[in-house]
Formats: sequence, C-alpha cells, structure tokens
Amino acid sequence: MTRSHTEALIFNYYQAFNQRDMTTFLDLLTADVIHDINQSEREIGKEAFARFMERMNRHYQETLKDIVILSSPDGERAAAEFVVHGEYLLTDDGLPAANGQRYVLPAGAFFDVQNGKIARVSSYYNLDDWIRQVTEVAAD
Repeated sequence: MTRSHTEALIFNYYQAFNQRDMTTFLDLLTADVIHDINQSEREIGKEAFARFMERMNRHYQETLKDIVILSSPDGERAAAEFVVHGEYLLTDDGLPAANGQRYVLPAGAFFDVQNGKIARVSSYYNLDDWIRQVTEVAAD
C-alpha cells in the first residue's frame, strides 16, 4: 500500500463517519480490526466495532473537522488529527447527564493498515476536557 492510498483510506473512513454511513465505514476495516478505545479497553473484531459505533451514534452527534492525515512511507501506519464538533444527545453510562450540550474537542487517532483496510484504530482525546465542557454547559 502506498502512502497516498493509505491517506485516501483514512480520509474515506472519516468521510463515512461524518456522513453516518456505517456500511461504508465498517467496510473499510479488517474483520479482526483492533479498536483501542480512548481511556478504556481494547476491542477486537468488526462486530465489536459496529456495536461501539451503534452506542456512540445513539449518545452523540459528531462531525469531525480540520482533519490532517499523515502516514508512513510504506503506508502501513497512519495518524490523523482533527477537531470533534459534537452534541451530547443521550446520557452515556458513567458520564454526566446529557441535555443537548455542544462541545468542541481536539482529538486524534493512530492506524495500522493491512491489505488496503484499517487493521487498528487507537483513538485519543482529553476526556476531562470533554466532561468539563458538557458540565459547564449544563450548569449555565
């Protein structure tokens, strides 16, 4: 895989995310994809990733903007930095109460790519910052 193919793959992944096109989104993953969830556990497999996304899409409406994608020369690894513009729709377990709070949060992800598909996604954002944003909005 070349650097340009990998960067196009990651771009398409985020484009499908922004369009909430879960069919295309999941088709870009290997069957045994590794998903390192921010400040949580590792999940393995496309089915686990699909369940995670179903939960996320119930609780949050998010659009990723200002996406920058970088990749290794061999195209086997990539990283992306972006800004999450979101709305907290439904209270998620263990988190503050949801009432439509909006948030803007810098985030990033790291990827492994195998045979033209994403084999690992490790997502990172500052959970404390997100909690502060939705708590301050709720208090206003």
